[in-house]
Amino acid sequence: MEAVRDLTFTVDAGELVCLVGPSGCGKTTLLKCMGGLLTPTSGEVLLEGRRVSGPPPGMAFVFQEYGRSLFPWMRVGENVELPLRQKGLSKARRRELVRDALESVGLADAEGAYPWQLSGGMQQRVAIARALAYEPRVLLMDEPFAAVDAQTRADLEDLVRGLWRERGITILFVTHDIDEAVYLGERVIVLSASPTVVREQLKVDLPAERDQLHTRVDPRFAELRTHVYEQIQAAKRGTPQAAVGTTVRTDTPPPR
Repeated sequence: MEAVRDLTFTVDAGELVCLVGPSGCGKTTLLKCMGGLLTPTSGEVLLEGRRVSGPPPGMAFVFQEYGRSLFPWMRVGENVELPLRQKGLSKARRRELVRDALESVGLADAEGAYPWQLSGGMQQRVAIARALAYEPRVLLMDEPFAAVDAQTRADLEDLVRGLWRERGITILFVTHDIDEAVYLGERVIVLSASPTVVREQLKVDLPAERDQLHTRVDPRFAELRTHVYEQIQAAKRGTPQAAVGTTVRTDTPPPR
């Protein structure tokens, strides 16, 4: 069974791109291929010009199910430190990176706690901290906020966007939430229904400074999210992209 067809696109260094599409279109499969966790039957994934054939050293992955990605018998600090043991760093350097990462996600005082002692949102912050401590150049995030409540989700969205601006990490963020994609991304890639192709690449021309109160009531935000919603609904119906009637300002990056 063919799940993913022609998915040719580029994510530039330091860019935050959100990936959306109909349920079951292969978003997680695509992300696993990009992270070297799944080998595509055809095509290739290139990171900085080199083919990805396994998990690249400069890439980190934040999964949707944080409860299954953290070890409950290990304290928060130990969970964050775990991948650093494979990098040949000194113990002092590992501790420095752990403290910096936990401080960056607002959990400086939780290092000695166990994951099961924390809320769901705090556990996902631990998962993000673990990725940050690894000092990745590229961060893949697979619907990381799907299991948390709305208020926590808003806080985590602002956290990710703040960390992206502060650290300059390249982020590919998969989400089923259209509003989240428009709020977070500098660009939104809209996928078709399976077998999946790239339906549209939409530049999000909102101000760089965004917040939950003002950005989401901006008329431009409403226009963009309505356009993406319309594209996804059309994808479900199998309507060609050119047949969709909404006009929206877009700026698809030229091929590199």
